[in-house]
Amino acid sequence: MLYQISGKQIDIGEALQTHVKDELNAAVKKYAERPTDANVVFSRNAHEYVCEATVHLSTGLTAQAKAHATEIYAAFDSCCNKMEKQLRRYKRRLKDHHRDRAEPIELMQASSYILAAAEHEDEAEPETLQPMIIAEMETQIPSMSVGEAVMQMELAGKDLLVFRNEKTGKINVVHTRDDGNVGWIDP
Repeated sequence: MLYQISGKQIDIGEALQTHVKDELNAAVKKYAERPTDANVVFSRNAHEYVCEATVHLSTGLTAQAKAHATEIYAAFDSCCNKMEKQLRRYKRRLKDHHRDRAEPIELMQASSYILAAAEHEDEAEPETLQPMIIAEMETQIPSMSVGEAVMQMELAGKDLLVFRNEKTGKINVVHTRDDGNVGWIDP
């Protein structure tokens, strides 16, 4: 597994890097068969250390966890425990969904745009209704089943996931509804 361990305005020593590699490797390998890479970022928020970890699995799933504590090792240990708990919760579902999958999830390239927010409501009407694009990025749309998409959305802790449905080949969306249920948009 490839590791990228960094700190935002914090010097990360060799001892912490070794601790992160050993503990994260043990936690992830216990529940995920083929992890590909991990990204761990340490930062400070006032008097606390914040640890954010993202682990990508070869199945296309991404697990994320974030924790904070007054000591940097405690912040990582708490983050690692959250990651392990998350992977443990989904272990059965991961096995069920990927038992028949021989190949990794196929990814389709797409463009992602960030649009400027609407100005104040009391201002005059804009000259055009076209929004102003302030950033353009590349993104990837995974090809997976609806169940895998729901699981990926929950693992990532997001409210929405765009994916290509493996059965139909069409772009679909799953999202968390206000009532707590999951919605699925299939055009």
